Amino acid sequence: MTAADTRGPATASATLSSTMVDEPKIELFVKSSEDGESIGANPFSQRLAMILMFKGCTFTLNTVDMKRAPDVLKVLAPGTQPPFLIYNNEVKTDVNKIEEFLEENLTPPRYPSMVPKCKESNTAGNDVFQKFSGYIKNQSPAQEDNLQKNLLRSLLKLDLFLKNPLPHELSCDPKMTVSKRKYLDGDNLTLPDCNLMPKLHIINIVCKHYRNFEIPSDLQGICRYRQNAEELKAFKYTCPNPQEIILFYRDVVKRMP
Repeated sequence: MTAADTRGPATASATLSSTMVDEPKIELFVKSSEDGESIGANPFSQRLAMILMFKGCTFTLNTVDMKRAPDVLKVLAPGTQPPFLIYNNEVKTDVNKIEEFLEENLTPPRYPSMVPKCKESNTAGNDVFQKFSGYIKNQSPAQEDNLQKNLLRSLLKLDLFLKNPLPHELSCDPKMTVSKRKYLDGDNLTLPDCNLMPKLHIINIVCKHYRNFEIPSDLQGICRYRQNAEELKAFKYTCPNPQEIILFYRDVVKRMP
């Protein structure tokens, strides 16, 4: 990833390239970190960056300093805040629709499919971030244990999903009792992973720093999953700095009285 200023003082950009030619022109705009240059702590931004990077297409990643960029945004995407995408000069603003659009347009054999084989993979862990938000925004000591347990229950449900063999795994090995797959749907990264991995990363960093709570190490499925994420280029190269995540959440986390 090579840094270069292409949008003036309000943005910084990096172009991620491949050897392919005649590719669509893609620009991804995300909120910057506190320094105004690197990727900010937004799981939706990282989600889209992961998809583009794993697809292996060339794209320009623009980090927008929201303190200095209102005029830039008015020109590029009026009424919109990052993340958003410009695909062959057409602006796309809804994250879910962008994901669908990219999967429909960046297709095999040139680009890998990221659609999971198992439909349950699409919803695994989909309530974890909601439980996390309720937990860190709580200001009532009387509710603390209950909200932490709600988060733990969601994490346990995800852990069980990651450890239970999926139908396509059992078709290859009917005697399998515990799955060792790398990701939600198997050993290939899929769209739900790009949604979940950034959120789990944020959850662990924020809860550890502000609530002295970590994702339990005995949740072996999640621990294996997070370790595989950390070894994945598409995750590592798009991941905000832990300190940036802590700084971002300082105004989100509610302090106990």
